[in-house]
Amino acid sequence: MPEYAYYPGCSLEHTASPYDKSTRAVFKALGIGLKEIEDWNCCGATMYMSAKKIVGYSISARNLALAQEMGLEICAPCSSCYTILRKTNKQIAWNPKEGKKINEALAAAGLSYTKPVKVRHPLDILINDVGIETIKKSVKRPLRGLKVAPYYGCQIVRPDGYFDDKDDPQTMDILIRALGAEAVNYPPKVRCCGGMLMTTNEQIAEKLCHELLLAAAENGGEIIATACPLCHVNLEGFQGKINSHYSTSFNIPVIYFTHLVGIALGLSPEELGLDKLLIEPTKLMAMKDVVTV
Repeated sequence: MPEYAYYPGCSLEHTASPYDKSTRAVFKALGIGLKEIEDWNCCGATMYMSAKKIVGYSISARNLALAQEMGLEICAPCSSCYTILRKTNKQIAWNPKEGKKINEALAAAGLSYTKPVKVRHPLDILINDVGIETIKKSVKRPLRGLKVAPYYGCQIVRPDGYFDDKDDPQTMDILIRALGAEAVNYPPKVRCCGGMLMTTNEQIAEKLCHELLLAAAENGGEIIATACPLCHVNLEGFQGKINSHYSTSFNIPVIYFTHLVGIALGLSPEELGLDKLLIEPTKLMAMKDVVTV
């Protein structure tokens, strides 16, 4: 059974717990091992980087060093964590002088980071390690009739794409179709939701989210599937305010792509944390009784 060092990150322990729950459940159902990194810490995120980059990189590198000791590649579901951990790897490779400083900081905690650990996103693992044919064969409840807008967000395929095209990614589209659903045309699939602007300049963030919700509705999307905790919070949690400001009536469920996989594999909504969402994905949850022979 393939195994990965699991790095849930701060969001998946709290606001994005349905993402954590569904990722663990889906990977278990597909026979993929997730061994949580013991005593992991915050990835460093943007706050640390904006204060002092070397501190931010050192905080991030501690998680990489712990995974190195495990001898496993990292599975990081959160878009920000995934991006920051990969960014740290690149910084160490590109700047040996800073890499030395980072290792000096790690040495104070009895750690060192000398052999780069590959950081993977669960979408990448499902498509490229498990394989689309294996997933198709594992489907017990095809999601027929469900129209999904695949929203990747602005981080997981940028800046270099790595496992998908940075301008027009297709991995989630392919996965959605493999589960029996329809991946609707969604032009803003990699546009920003506003991110942390929702806490500093809400007007701009709401405008960006309004455009994303409008595009989903206009293209027939009954549900938005995302891979980012912050995108999920902004698109789901602020629909009420957006409706008020733009005189719209959006009530579009926003889920994680792992929820689609879990339901298709035959898992229950409760096992996947779907009952914790603010906008209930009624049509998806109703498919719990549609079982193939």
